Amino acid sequence: MNATATTNPSILNPEHRRWIELLARCGYAAKGFVYAIIGGLALQVALSEGGQTSGPQGALSTIASQPFGQFLLIAVGIGLFGYSLWRIVQAAVDPENKGTDAQGIATRIGYACSGVVYTLLGIEAIRMVLSGAGGGSGSSSAEHWTGKLMSQPFGPSLVAILGIAIIGTGLYQFYRAYSAKFQEMLLSGQMSTTELKWSERVGRAGFSARGVVYLIMGGFLLVAAFRSNPDEAMGIGQSLSYLSKQSYGPWLLGLVAVGLSAYGIFAAAILSRYRRILANQHAQ
Repeated sequence: MNATATTNPSILNPEHRRWIELLARCGYAAKGFVYAIIGGLALQVALSEGGQTSGPQGALSTIASQPFGQFLLIAVGIGLFGYSLWRIVQAAVDPENKGTDAQGIATRIGYACSGVVYTLLGIEAIRMVLSGAGGGSGSSSAEHWTGKLMSQPFGPSLVAILGIAIIGTGLYQFYRAYSAKFQEMLLSGQMSTTELKWSERVGRAGFSARGVVYLIMGGFLLVAAFRSNPDEAMGIGQSLSYLSKQSYGPWLLGLVAVGLSAYGIFAAAILSRYRRILANQHAQ
């Protein structure tokens, strides 16, 4: 196992560790808040109460439209930057000893990509505060970035590889839900029996719902690659909308919406408080 986590004093001195842990926990809270809103908006559609399915950018727009929305956006934006910092630390410093074999490198690359995504989302939150403008559902963003990638040399092949990677991520979400190994990253010794029981339940529901969304997104990226048409790509909002149009769509969308909300609760209430981070990673 890689022991890098304990050998980089320039990044992991006690003062830095405290700040990274604080920002990471704020980040999980912000991420959970965004997911809970995405799930809530999707549930409204499933129950035929109006609105539309949305991704993270649409969730930010919903936050902005609330009383004191600008202050909430600032808090969420800071939290998202904190989460992206934690992901980058995970990728660069390897505090959880993922190692340098093929699986470890792939995991850390995933952390880095996640850090970039949440950095961009944090920037979008601050942009909305400064401009007073709303965002979108994120679907056009998926098409936009797919088009940019497809315009590169071997673009369709790159899009296909990305689609396969996202499908793999979706399957991994199902594995996490089935195995409940996500419980291993929690400070279980600090949790009550009730908290442990419910963290497993909401975690299983949340990871399952994320698995569904990732499979849809990855599948349509493959379609976009094979047809050389970036308009086939879907973000989270479009993926949920696609789900609602299938047989028993409202029921399917409702189940996934509840799952996404459950993941939001899991991140905001459980991970933000009990996730093992840096100095706490070996606690029992």
